[in-house]
Amino acid sequence: MWNEPYLETCCRSALHRLLLCGAPGRPGGLKDGPCLERLSGMSLAAERDGRYHATEAGRARHDAEILKQPA
Repeated sequence: MWNEPYLETCCRSALHRLLLCGAPGRPGGLKDGPCLERLSGMSLAAERDGRYHATEAGRARHDAEILKQPA
């Protein structure tokens, strides 16, 4: 049974871009800023010094939903 909140397509893309940015993170003022805020509200991303970084939960969700890797 699916027990995680649904991610819109735009938010899945933003999560993928966030992971591609790696350690430097992704600035918040870009076009996907609303998605990054939404991901942050879901604890999949965290804002630090004006840049968003993937959390451990965000990495796990990315692996499972975007890369289709088992947990």
